[in-house]
Amino acid sequence: QVQLVESGGGLVQAGGSLRLSCTASGSIVSVNAMAWYRQAPGKQRELVAVINTAGSTNYAASMKGRFTISRDNAKNTVSLQMNSLKPEDTAVYYCNIFSIPLPKYWGQGTQVTVSS
Repeated sequence: QVQLVESGGGLVQAGGSLRLSCTASGSIVSVNAMAWYRQAPGKQRELVAVINTAGSTNYAASMKGRFTISRDNAKNTVSLQMNSLKPEDTAVYYCNIFSIPLPKYWGQGTQVTVSS
């Protein structure tokens, strides 16, 4: 079973920045497309950003230009730099393998709260 540990969340004012980190067990980061997802209260979990094994990235439309996903295969980590944060970015953020349908196992996530 994959183990994923997310960190870096917190409370920030609108317009601020946060950097999320995810450490994965084994070598899954180096051999899989990885993604950040988020889930706001009362809403479904949604895809935020994807990075493939070659380093190519894709973002959900509302995050494009504000968020940057990156990976460090040697450290087995995936990061998400979030700038120009908005109250609607408030959610629990999770990293995981990019998969459709969604992966079965998840970490605990990290809470991001953006105040207006």
